[in-house]
Amino acid sequence: MAATAIFAGGCFWCMVKPFDEQPGIIKVVSGYTGGTIVDPTYEQVASHTTGHTEAVEITFDPAIISYAQLVEIYWRQTDPTDASGQFQDRGDSYRPVIFVNSPEQRQIATDSRAALAASERFKEPIVTQIEDVKPFYPAEAEHQDFYRRNPFRYQIEEMGGRERFIKQHWNS
Repeated sequence: MAATAIFAGGCFWCMVKPFDEQPGIIKVVSGYTGGTIVDPTYEQVASHTTGHTEAVEITFDPAIISYAQLVEIYWRQTDPTDASGQFQDRGDSYRPVIFVNSPEQRQIATDSRAALAASERFKEPIVTQIEDVKPFYPAEAEHQDFYRRNPFRYQIEEMGGRERFIKQHWNS
């Protein structure tokens, strides 16, 4: 039986590939969650007036990959010390959030965040929020599978700062 996870960590373009490439992932959808407008457009969300956050909704097979493993992948894609956005993406629509849909997901995410804080991997406090899931709206077609359809732009525009950060904090 498939399960879902929703993570926000900056531009959704950068959040798809790390999950999409894992065994047990059924699909990864870029979209918006947490705002006040039903089915918002990219332009509405980019205006920073709707309260939405860019996020990915991951459908996965928990018999192959666990929610805890997904949370660990999530930490390695974000700067959990930056509540104001991620890397070059600034504003509330890019804030880091783990959206949980059950008490079990909340416990796993909370325990994982506490372990990350205790690890002292980061000098600054861990500020990633853990919030109850809210309605998720898939983004427009041009925002789906961006890394596959636009590999050069994806690499140049979206991954430079993120890759440097990951190497600095996770590959040392």
